[in-house]
Amino acid sequence: MSIKGFIMAGVIILAGLPVSAQQKQWTLTECIDHALNANIQVRKADVSTSVGKIDLQQAKDNRWPNLSASAGENLGWKQTTDNAGTSIFEGSSRTSLSAGSNVALFNGFRVKNEIRLAELNYKGLQYITEETKEGVSLSIMNAYLQVLYAEEQITNSRNQADATREELGLAKERLSLGAIANSDYLQVKTQLASDELTLSRATSTFEIDRVTLMQLMELPADSAFAIAHPDIEAIISTTPAAEAADVYSEALKVKPEIKYAEISKESAMIDLYLAKGGYYPSLSMDAGVSTAFTDAALMGSEIRNNFATAVGLSLSVPIFSNNQNKSSVSRAKAGITSAELDELNARNQLRKEIEQACLDARSAVSNYNAAVNEYEASLESYKVAEEKFKLGAMNSVDFLIQKTNMTSSESSLLQAKYELVFSYKIIDFYKGVPLSL
Repeated sequence: MSIKGFIMAGVIILAGLPVSAQQKQWTLTECIDHALNANIQVRKADVSTSVGKIDLQQAKDNRWPNLSASAGENLGWKQTTDNAGTSIFEGSSRTSLSAGSNVALFNGFRVKNEIRLAELNYKGLQYITEETKEGVSLSIMNAYLQVLYAEEQITNSRNQADATREELGLAKERLSLGAIANSDYLQVKTQLASDELTLSRATSTFEIDRVTLMQLMELPADSAFAIAHPDIEAIISTTPAAEAADVYSEALKVKPEIKYAEISKESAMIDLYLAKGGYYPSLSMDAGVSTAFTDAALMGSEIRNNFATAVGLSLSVPIFSNNQNKSSVSRAKAGITSAELDELNARNQLRKEIEQACLDARSAVSNYNAAVNEYEASLESYKVAEEKFKLGAMNSVDFLIQKTNMTSSESSLLQAKYELVFSYKIIDFYKGVPLSL
């Protein structure tokens, strides 16, 4: 499955509510495990894999002789003359019993190749299931990070509203003392209304975001649902840089889409062997036993007397089949070429996605570092402005400009942090590392 869409989308900016420590908190691993057990597409893929296993067993069972039995009852009438010279119809019956078996001794290695083809199909279905599970896991991780982002964003919004509320109280005191104009007071009051609106919108958005995660997990909406809070800073500080070539080398060994492409190419080769098998003669053996009786009273002796056995060999040599074998071989060769191109395309697509993911990760690191520097500078400026505002040395307009700059940089830092974590986890995804936080 391609995840280019996930990488391009990044982490959506949502808002959320902090979670009570008393509630059950779902870890990312628990969310993914639950989703994999409940997701309908995953369950359907598991069913398809089970059918593939049945097909494989049937292919193996086709090696053995078959056995069938039959019974028949024949009734007949004929005209005869009795001792008195009267013409009468006299009925008779004959009961026949038989059993037979057939086994292919040689048919161009068809049974052997069909078993191998069934094995490959079974493995292919397993890789498809694994790929489906990877897609579900990635969706869960993306939604999980959004909820984490939302919870931090709403905490920041609440803190901003609380700070503005204190500033409004200070501005009200100054207004009553005539130290500031009414317009300055209204500026702070308007800012508080804006902060409260942001908090309200964040709360509503969080509810939608949280329900989205529950729906992906196939859970009914539950107001008590909460997620655990991993150490995001530790993830950022301990994750090493990744080189695209190294990640690609590891991905080729583990990614199910590559394994499936390799399986498909091998299956195409088996199709060619099956097609060539049509040129070979086939040899089969038949064996059977039969008996019959006409008089129930003499059934035992008649069955023994009429008992017969037969064994035969049948050889079929293809001479001309309207070029069907030739066409089958040609189609099989074309299938091999197509499978080889599919494998090459899968490898190229994987390489491009990994190169883009590594580039995104490097960019995310740069953006995060820049966001940290910007936030630290704007926070320092805000603290100075806040002190001046409390001392009456700065008007509300200039102070709110500094506060807006700090709030904007704080939001940018939060977004950059989660985009960086997401990019790191995408690298783990390609390397086959289980998604966890």
